[in-house]
Amino acid sequence: MKRIAKFALPLIALSTMVAACGGNEAAQSDEAAESYPERPVDYIIAFDAGGESDITARLQQEPLQDALGTEVTVSYKPGGGGALAWSELTRTEADGYTIMGHNLPHIILQPMMREDAGYETGQLKQVYIFQSTPNILAVPADSDIKTLDDFIAAAKENPGGLSVGGSGDFSANHVGTLLLNDEAGIETTYTPFSGTGAAVPALLGGHVDALMTYTPMIDQLGDQIRTLAVATDERLPGLEDYPTFAEQGIDLVDGAYRGVAVPPETPDAIVDKLAETFAEVNEDPELAKQFEEQGFVLENMGPEEATEFTAERTEVYQDLFERLGML
Repeated sequence: MKRIAKFALPLIALSTMVAACGGNEAAQSDEAAESYPERPVDYIIAFDAGGESDITARLQQEPLQDALGTEVTVSYKPGGGGALAWSELTRTEADGYTIMGHNLPHIILQPMMREDAGYETGQLKQVYIFQSTPNILAVPADSDIKTLDDFIAAAKENPGGLSVGGSGDFSANHVGTLLLNDEAGIETTYTPFSGTGAAVPALLGGHVDALMTYTPMIDQLGDQIRTLAVATDERLPGLEDYPTFAEQGIDLVDGAYRGVAVPPETPDAIVDKLAETFAEVNEDPELAKQFEEQGFVLENMGPEEATEFTAERTEVYQDLFERLGML
């Protein structure tokens, strides 16, 4: 008993010190959030310029600057379907001055399916998920393939002979292609590019036969492409001329969700301030109109909801890849 008593006071003192340190850190975190931001914020896109993530960031840039009261610069770090940038984010200073666009399912599937992704999904601290884009299957406007039935027939005639380009490995485009193969009973060859901005020239240059890409490309590419199907339950407002996979007998509803993340140790107070900023930007009527015109679907998920949604999608993709025998 005496021995226990002898150490009781030092332990109590140590506990008091730890609690004080924790309190100081929390106070410092709140103080940092109160004055944040005091300098420009770097908004990094994990893909090439010209893709959906870039378009989104460019539409957000001015409203973000107004809301934050500081300059927001947009820069690019493509590679590995986003993995290069997201891996680097886990080692970036956690002060809120580096935010990075992230995509689901990319940030789920890369660590799930690769040994060398360079990051784990949970290391990317969720700030906000602000939009989504359904997949589309498109071919060049001068292609002999006129309909989804033509595409499926050509794939069955020449298994593995049709190449389908998309943004990244283990991405929404990749999953969409795998689902199409599975649902239609066909075999195509998926060709990954560093982003949509790199995939489009490959299609228009005849280097791939088709693209599994996203709804904004319908408006951007106009009469340069023929959209065979859209991966939604029903035809989208503004895109009523384009049939869904479902109405053509293929059960395929899928796409990408986009948001921003920060380094894992970023103080919650700063994360919350950024989340409030993105929520405010999403309420901008002009931005909402531009999102719709681009084929984006507005989403509003703060840190907690975005984290929960990511966990839900992780279970969905785990089941899918187990069913396809790829795990």
